[in-house]
Amino acid sequence: MTTDTSQDAVQASTMQSRAGFPWRTTALVVGDAASFLLFAAIGRRTHAESSGIAAIGQIAQTALPFALGWFAVSPFAGAFRRLKTTGVVPMWRRTQLAWIIAWPLALALRWALAPDHNVPVSFAAVILVANALFLGVWRAAFALVERWRAR
Repeated sequence: MTTDTSQDAVQASTMQSRAGFPWRTTALVVGDAASFLLFAAIGRRTHAESSGIAAIGQIAQTALPFALGWFAVSPFAGAFRRLKTTGVVPMWRRTQLAWIIAWPLALALRWALAPDHNVPVSFAAVILVANALFLGVWRAAFALVERWRAR
C-alpha cells in the first residue's frame, strides 16, 4: 500500500494550524513583506538612495505600494491556499500567477503614492521581474522547508 506523502503532509500541517497558531499564513505574510523590503532596499541602493538600517522607514515607504498590491490581490489568487501552494512547483506557479495579477494594482499604487508620479515602462518591467523572482525564490524555499518539516 502506498501513501501520498504530500497529501499526508498537507493533512498533518492542516491539523497543526487548526489546533494552534496559524503559523503557515503568518510565516508567508512575514516572508512576503520581507521580500518587498529587500526589493526596495536593493532598488534604493542601486539608485544611490539611503538603504541601510537607518533608512528602514524610507525603505518601507518604497516597498509599500508593491506590498499593498500583493496583499490586496494574492489571497484571492490562491497564494495562501494550502491546497494550491503545497510543494515547490505549485508554490512557484501560484506565486507567479498571483504576482502577475497583483502587478497592475502595485503599479497604480506606486503611481498614486510616489511623490513624482513617475512609473516608466522600464521600471514597471523591473518591478514585474524582480518581485516575481524575490517572491518566487522565498516562497519556493518556504515550500521546501514545509516539506522537510512534514517528514
